[in-house]
Amino acid sequence: MVRKIVFLGPPGAGKGTQAVRLAQELGVPHIATGDLLRAEVQNQTELGMRAKSYMDRGELVPDELVVAMIRGRLEKASGFVLDGFPRNLSQAQLLNGVTRVERAVLFSLSREEIVKRLSARRLCPQCGQIYNLLARPPKHDEICDACHTRLMQRSDDRPEVIENRVDIYTREIQPVLEFYQNQSVLREVDARGSVEEVYRAVKAAVS
Repeated sequence: MVRKIVFLGPPGAGKGTQAVRLAQELGVPHIATGDLLRAEVQNQTELGMRAKSYMDRGELVPDELVVAMIRGRLEKASGFVLDGFPRNLSQAQLLNGVTRVERAVLFSLSREEIVKRLSARRLCPQCGQIYNLLARPPKHDEICDACHTRLMQRSDDRPEVIENRVDIYTREIQPVLEFYQNQSVLREVDARGSVEEVYRAVKAAVS
């Protein structure tokens, strides 16, 4: 089984859930650029403040900000599951200069399903728990099970922002897919199934 893996796909395709599980099984780091960026925003670092204005509009954070954040972690790792990067050809080329990707897994999902899934996502501002009103709702109406704080919707999970995010993703991802296709490392999985069904497909794709 390969150990240097990138997960590609639209927002809401379930990449994060699958990346955490696969990374644990392989014993390699799960590197999620979205989580790292949100941590920078929460800590109000210079990088976080610069990134926040882009994230709030549903736009991509500039390449140089993301690369500066993840380069050190990638150079030290003998393997990884990279979730949320690369999102465009420039990032794929930059990543190729740091380390060689052994498998790129594309999670395919329709536009309608993306909007449906992300619009239902809720976050606890107190403890960070993430829920989905359709797939993983809290026990009580929009109240966190863990700390009983009222849940909130992330600014980039509003339907109009989601639509913008999907437009950007669609425009930017095609050259990335061609880049990895030319290296014979691209595999595609259907993200519509259950968590278990998708994970089985992911395992087959990285074997």
